Amino acid sequence: MKTNSVKHLRFIFAVLLFPVLLFSSAALLQEATLQKGELHLIFNQAYNKSNIRHFVLKKPYREVFDLRKVRLSGKKVGHSLSSKHCRSIRISQYKKSTVRIVIETGKHYICTPYQPLFSFSSYNIPLPKFRVSGKSKHQNQNNIKKKIAQYIKDTSSKVTSIYRHPPESFSRKPVRKVSNRVHHKELIVIDAGHGGHDTGAIAGGKREKDLVLQIAKRVERQLKKKGYRVYMTRHTDRFLKLPQRTKIADRKGAKVFVSIHANSVPKKKRNKVQGVETFFLQTTRDAKSQRIAARENKAVLKGAGNRLSKKVIVDSVLNGPKIVQSNKLAIDVQRRIITNLRMHYSGVRDGGVRYAPFWVLVGASRPSILVEVGYISHPRERKRLFSPKYQELIAKGIAEGINNYLNNRRKEIDFD
Repeated sequence: MKTNSVKHLRFIFAVLLFPVLLFSSAALLQEATLQKGELHLIFNQAYNKSNIRHFVLKKPYREVFDLRKVRLSGKKVGHSLSSKHCRSIRISQYKKSTVRIVIETGKHYICTPYQPLFSFSSYNIPLPKFRVSGKSKHQNQNNIKKKIAQYIKDTSSKVTSIYRHPPESFSRKPVRKVSNRVHHKELIVIDAGHGGHDTGAIAGGKREKDLVLQIAKRVERQLKKKGYRVYMTRHTDRFLKLPQRTKIADRKGAKVFVSIHANSVPKKKRNKVQGVETFFLQTTRDAKSQRIAARENKAVLKGAGNRLSKKVIVDSVLNGPKIVQSNKLAIDVQRRIITNLRMHYSGVRDGGVRYAPFWVLVGASRPSILVEVGYISHPRERKRLFSPKYQELIAKGIAEGINNYLNNRRKEIDFD
């Protein structure tokens, strides 16, 4: 009698424990395919659909699914999914144990996802029955990324993809000289950041506004040696508001716009963070880039008024060739600065080419970049930044980068 009771209890316990064991460990998303108007997800094990958070985002309309306790089995899972019934389908490892799926349709539809009967390892998401037309912002940005990737590929013989360690052969290779006559009609606008009451970052008794003006003047001289015409947004210690800085390049008909700044971090990180970084305009989720942009924007936006809508301004410049060309310019400038500095100084850190929403770059329809020449907060780098030799190498790198970019542009059909 007791034996039967024990067996009965074991059976009940097993039944109760089965669901826990079934859904306890993290699942792998192995496949994501389109079949009969639905997105079919296949996991490597049973997956509890109650872990899925489904919500909607608007402008543009998107159905979003957060698959918690899930990891992608590989980078190619769900890659290049395309359907006439939506603008885009994006699958990514949103967090360490959360996969995010975003279905952009542009307009509302009733989405009723489901788990097939007796199929614990799959999940189906129906797509709308209507067809959509036109490209989404994400698709446009993907096209831009492809063009940028192609540009990097075309110049890969000279520099690595991230430009952190320039090849020895490239470091020693002299820049091909072009006649100065070619440049005499080309105008470059150089913007020394901050100025006047806006000191920028301060560390060790040194001010960012003074440093960047010194370097900007050196860049001006370097560019004039190459035959370019140069316009400085400021030659003295004065402050310029946002509209003044952003419209100058267009008014003057400049080929490029370069804004020069110096970086800084809180005291706790001052002995750790250093390096040169070059930015072009683009929205980003990268926390570091957002922090740097927020610090620079704080002063630049002062006095600009409520007439400026951040969303409208950014959206107006996120599409088109300006981003591609700005990225190319940033690549050439960053590469030359790092190469020049490393030929004379050890331990120069390459922060790479990055993108962030710097408002000083908004408004000009010309290729525009912002160069963070180094961290004024880092003791050793600050000392170097205020030495004439170091400044001259940075200025030379900026000028050479601009020159290389424009020489390459002349070979392209759309150069204007």
